[in-house]
Amino acid sequence: MAARSSKPRRARYVVCVSNAGYPAALETRKIYRTLPDARASADGLLRVIDESGEDYLYPASRFLAVALAPRLVRALALAS
Repeated sequence: MAARSSKPRRARYVVCVSNAGYPAALETRKIYRTLPDARASADGLLRVIDESGEDYLYPASRFLAVALAPRLVRALALAS
C-alpha cells in the first residue's frame, strides 16, 4: 500500500452505474464516497469506499460523478 499524504483529502461522490464483476462490493444506483488518488486516476481507476467500508480501486467507467449540496455532503460525513 502506498504511503498516504498528511494533507487532508477532499471527498468526492459518485453513483455506481454498473457493478458488473463486483456484485458483492457495489450496488448500482447507490452513491459512494471516493478518495483522491492521482496515480489510480491516471490508470482509469477510482478509489471508492465500497460496501465493506474500506477503500478499493475500481474502474472509473463503473461510476458517474455527482454534485451534492454542501448540506448533504455534511450530513453524509456525519453519518459515516
